Amino acid sequence: MQSEILVLGSTGSIGYAFTENLLRKNIPVSIIVRDVAKAKNLFKDFDNVEIIKGDAQDLNLLKQVAADKKYIFHGINYPYDQWFGNMDVVTAKIIEAASLNQAMIVFPGNVYNYGKTPLIKEDSPEHPCTRKGALRVELKKMLKDAAHTGKCKVLDVCLPDFWGPNVLNAGIKPIFINAINGNALPYSVRVDIPHQMVFTKDAAEMIVRLMQRGVKQPYENYNYGGQVHPTMKGFLNQISRSADAPEKITVYPKWLFTVLGIFMPVMKEVKEMLYLFEGTVILDDSKVRSIFPTFKETPLQEAITETLDWFKENELGK
Repeated sequence: MQSEILVLGSTGSIGYAFTENLLRKNIPVSIIVRDVAKAKNLFKDFDNVEIIKGDAQDLNLLKQVAADKKYIFHGINYPYDQWFGNMDVVTAKIIEAASLNQAMIVFPGNVYNYGKTPLIKEDSPEHPCTRKGALRVELKKMLKDAAHTGKCKVLDVCLPDFWGPNVLNAGIKPIFINAINGNALPYSVRVDIPHQMVFTKDAAEMIVRLMQRGVKQPYENYNYGGQVHPTMKGFLNQISRSADAPEKITVYPKWLFTVLGIFMPVMKEVKEMLYLFEGTVILDDSKVRSIFPTFKETPLQEAITETLDWFKENELGK
């Protein structure tokens, strides 16, 4: 069966969950990856995935693979200190590739472009308060303009912080590794306020449902917020208990990132985003919940156990 879907960023956090969701539904997928061995390991249980070695920045390869695709999942991401000159450039190339077949670009967005807006709706004005937020505004405009000029269709799904299997960023991976090893769980700035997070498998299911439903307008955007945890302390302690670890948390203060930023450029970029940990930002996802009224998140305990098991097997070899 010929694949209609090209996934870029399939070995990353959201891209992995999205790809796995489709493969479990026996929907064939094509992926372009730089690390073929990593991809083969991640998707070793499936035979309906076409793995193509390459880089999404290779426009000729991108156009060659995308020429007959109906959907292109844009899950490409870079370390914070490499965003500029990469995220904008690769997005322009993905748009060009999608224009060959007027494909739908499926784009997992984030809250950066809204700044400190406490409650974000689909039509909330964009008020970025960081450089990376301003870049997200630019990326969104690129996608909107491409859709409205007939080059492609765009499904933009805005997500909060995410966690789950294969989420290996510096904010999430140490939490699960430390829990497994019986150590204190690290978190930044505050653990005593509500924080919205989404389990990647839930995000993937919602995005797949929206993709399969299709778009009536050239550009459509939706929020999906997952779950609001009353406090991160409660969420982190539940992870510790699930791993039979002591309920201990190490909270990194804001000033620490200032010091680390002197030696590590990426920490300057992390510091810029700490406003998301100082206050509560909530995505209003009533729109998608009205479209899919029976949609239910994975029970929290089940999601935590599955994530711990994934890290034990894939990161610690236990």
